[in-house]
Amino acid sequence: MALFKRKADTTADDDRWYYCLRHQTVEQGLQCPGKDRMGPYATREEAAQALETARDRDERWREDPRWNDDPDRRGRPEGDDPGPW
Repeated sequence: MALFKRKADTTADDDRWYYCLRHQTVEQGLQCPGKDRMGPYATREEAAQALETARDRDERWREDPRWNDDPDRRGRPEGDDPGPW
């Protein structure tokens, strides 16, 4: 028996839209677990575009030089030897 029982909150976000990764559908409100949802979105149309929006953002981040630096060189000047560690 669980010590704490989590109460499903279906009233707070019933007017918001989500994209369910498990069912690959747009859903209104908190119907599926958070691990399976993308959102919330203000409209059904925005939720329907969730995967495309995520792809576009990923592509922009891939092209952003702030996200593409070498983690072994981060914070060190050019030519600085990181040492044997």
